[in-house]
Amino acid sequence: MNRTKIALSLAAAVALIPMTASADTLETVMKKGELNCGVSTGIPGFSATDSKGVWEGIDVDFCKAIASAVLGDANKVKYVPLTAKERFTALQSGEIDVLVRSSTWTSSRDISLGLNFTGVNYYDGQGFLVNKSLGVSSATELNGATFCIQAGTTTELNLTDYFKSQNMEYKAVTYDTSGQTIDGFKKGRCDAVTSDASQLYGLRLKMDKPDSVMVLPEIISKEPLGPVVRQGDDGWFNIVRWALFATLEAEELGVTQANVDEMMKSDNPSVKRLLGSSGDTGKSLGLDDKWAYNIIKQVGNYGEMFDRNVGEGSPLKIDRGLNNLWNKGGLMYPMPIR
Repeated sequence: MNRTKIALSLAAAVALIPMTASADTLETVMKKGELNCGVSTGIPGFSATDSKGVWEGIDVDFCKAIASAVLGDANKVKYVPLTAKERFTALQSGEIDVLVRSSTWTSSRDISLGLNFTGVNYYDGQGFLVNKSLGVSSATELNGATFCIQAGTTTELNLTDYFKSQNMEYKAVTYDTSGQTIDGFKKGRCDAVTSDASQLYGLRLKMDKPDSVMVLPEIISKEPLGPVVRQGDDGWFNIVRWALFATLEAEELGVTQANVDEMMKSDNPSVKRLLGSSGDTGKSLGLDDKWAYNIIKQVGNYGEMFDRNVGEGSPLKIDRGLNNLWNKGGLMYPMPIR
């Protein structure tokens, strides 16, 4: 009987370890004065380094947004490049504080990994990139094709499901990084690349002759991409979630990086709550009342992030589509800050 009680006590103690270990992320980040943010090894428009080695992209901007809210400084970020296979383990182990790496929100990932998705910062879907010389205009013409695929992603299962539904066959060549994947395609090791459509537009730019390739019209999956945190730390979950909502709320209210100081004088109750001149959202999050102001002042609203990284102000020039605000025909719907 005593042994049973001891065993149960030990089991209970072990069960509590992950929660205890992950329940102080905010305190840890503030103590070290830096946010460890997991990003990709190089996805143009999302997270990649420029010619000077500076990180940029919409995911990078969201890392900056979190640092702005928590530390008051968008530059206090340590970017940790991770492959698709490494990303969730790095978060589980505490190597990073948050994962912002084009990760698809699925039931298995949300339920079984001890992790929580905090929202969606980009609605995507899986597509196909082919050489124009292949002479196809539709994915339905790819029966028997060989695909270059990045390992550790949802890509291969989606491809299997799609080809099975179309009664077609395919072969796969897998790589660890997106850079290796497009390199395999360039060297003729496959007929096509399949990945999130947004990534395909970025990979297209890495081709020697971008105009020689095309993205086919079919989108074969839902890929809601978003930031991820460890389970058992509701306070940190709330901060990351509401940092995202703040960027969307700012766009909806017309608050931009350029006019945020002037908008501090606004009589609009929603604007005042967003910028911290009324209400106590900052206190309830364990942050300064100007947490959202800092995000907008230093990084901008969601629309600004989208435009300069993947939209019309970027080389990718991706249409807003599903990533537009809800009142403009998109799916981006910020929860009210009040």
